[in-house]
Amino acid sequence: MAAYADTAGPNEREGSPLAAGITKKTLLLFIVGDILGGGIYARTGEVAGEIGGAIWTGFLVAAIVAAFTAASYAELVSKYPQAAGAALYIHKAFKTDLLTFVVAFAVMCSGLASAAALATAFGGDYLSQFVELPQILVGLVVIGVVTAINFRGIKESAGFNVVCTLIEIAGLFLVVVIGATFLFDGGGDPGAALEFKDDATPALLMVAGASIAFYALIGFEDAVNVAEETKDATRSFPRTLFTGLAIAGAVYLLVTLIAGMAVPADTLAGSDGPLLEVVALGPLALNSKVFAAIALFALINGCLLNLIMASRLMYGMAREKVVPEVLGTVHRGRRTPWVAIAFTASIAAVLVIIGDLSTLADTTVLLLLLVFIGVHVALLKLRSETVEHDHYRAPTALPYLGIITCAGLAVQSVTDDPQLVLWAGGLIVFGLILWVIERAVR
Repeated sequence: MAAYADTAGPNEREGSPLAAGITKKTLLLFIVGDILGGGIYARTGEVAGEIGGAIWTGFLVAAIVAAFTAASYAELVSKYPQAAGAALYIHKAFKTDLLTFVVAFAVMCSGLASAAALATAFGGDYLSQFVELPQILVGLVVIGVVTAINFRGIKESAGFNVVCTLIEIAGLFLVVVIGATFLFDGGGDPGAALEFKDDATPALLMVAGASIAFYALIGFEDAVNVAEETKDATRSFPRTLFTGLAIAGAVYLLVTLIAGMAVPADTLAGSDGPLLEVVALGPLALNSKVFAAIALFALINGCLLNLIMASRLMYGMAREKVVPEVLGTVHRGRRTPWVAIAFTASIAAVLVIIGDLSTLADTTVLLLLLVFIGVHVALLKLRSETVEHDHYRAPTALPYLGIITCAGLAVQSVTDDPQLVLWAGGLIVFGLILWVIERAVR
């Protein structure tokens, strides 16, 4: 752990209109809950198809890359304990409105692509345990349901999130217990945890798998948006951020290690609901419908969180007059940004119609990797700027390692699917159109 920068002065939270009601424990639950979600339920099979039985190695590499990025976020959020996250850091570093907008819009679009991916996954093998329905239709219904919850109010949304988070954590606990019992009972193949596919070197397979697994590790960066509402953020945030990422990473490694040993990689790769294959094994085998229901709660919760983030970010940009002001309209009765909610939900619905799970999830990852590169560069540029309070300082090598590893995963993603450039680029171009429209009607 690096030392805090040798600066002193008043707490930068002074003057903030927001109440500092988030404690260390609350923040830790927020971070863990935001990371642990639908990604592990939906993408474990794809990682297995890319790597082989050693699924956990892809998640390990992804966790290391996430840790490099978390270090940069930890320094920046303790140095500037304000809401807005990546867009704030880019703006402080480069002071260019257009670049700040592009970063903010990229973050928003990553949330919409992720919401669409999880809504699409909802209509896969987990739902088929109950009923067979067209996946696109199901995805649109899911978007509609979570939009209604989002519109209803943030209190209702937060309550739904708490319930879903507890359920999805219980689901991962069941995977570990049932899978481990099956292995101790003599089932599975423990040696499979070290088996890689024969078509490439293990290192290349691990990188390819990490570019897929990274989708399950995102979410920690959302926490910086509550910095102004966190007690003593400059000191509590860095340690809590690392702790939350470590807990979530450890859970993922345990789940994927057991899954890789208990179930053949080909079986996992062929399933839209890969963890169903694990809980159906051994003396503690669980009814597939029970676990499918748990997974569906995880998927819909992730969809809701992403749409909440995207709609609030669009609302914030409208209030700052960087997109058309109508998107900042608040409903008189519900006190929610209903135009931004409807607008972002509409984009997510279109993505459900035209995209598939892999493309949408990989688009999310590509957009965030580009944003993370920007955050690392911003950190290096802001290193010379001093503030009048103590703050965490990341080891100098970490932002450079973050740039290299994020760029490597981005290149790997585009190499695997060159169309991702069109997907990510198309969303950013759409944002630039909104930028131009707003300026034309001023």
